[in-house]
Amino acid sequence: MTEPSPADSTITIDDFAKVKLRVGKVLEAGIHPNADKLLVLQVDLGDEKRQLCAGLRAHYEPDQLVGCNVIVVSNLAPRTMRGQVSQGMLLAACSGDRSEVVVLTTERDIAAGSSVS
Repeated sequence: MTEPSPADSTITIDDFAKVKLRVGKVLEAGIHPNADKLLVLQVDLGDEKRQLCAGLRAHYEPDQLVGCNVIVVSNLAPRTMRGQVSQGMLLAACSGDRSEVVVLTTERDIAAGSSVS
């Protein structure tokens, strides 16, 4: 394992504690009407439903995501993306050249809204 370079950004545990990660169940997914790379997802976070825009169009068909548990940054400020409001961010892993993108999900089913730590 290599040592982090001085250029690597580090955060404190207090900084990390500010990020709220929750399990969301994808209820609906569709192609963003004004963006070639985005999908628009309707996600159940247990106590509320939210819309997320995600740059997954080149890697997933919308129907592949419906019913999946995804990991959502739930306390990110809303952002308008090409005319659609995104109320959070889902997490995904990607290869170095971004040719492969994999949505992070749960190993087993768990209730929507469950916290991730």
